[in-house]
Amino acid sequence: MAMAVTRDKSERSPERLLTVREASEILSVHPNTVRVWSDDGLLPAYRIGPRRDRRFKLEDVESLLRG
Repeated sequence: MAMAVTRDKSERSPERLLTVREASEILSVHPNTVRVWSDDGLLPAYRIGPRRDRRFKLEDVESLLRG
């Protein structure tokens, strides 16, 4: 008999971060605009990997859209 697996709210998987391109598509702007907004502090970015690529939380991108 197979058992159902339930997850406790505290066991949520980490949220997926958006790339510069994905964020720019959601915001309908050029990827360089997203980079400038990140540099200016308008859109928080998380730097990952040895190349220090930018990643963005969906909630931050949506917040910027709402103004």
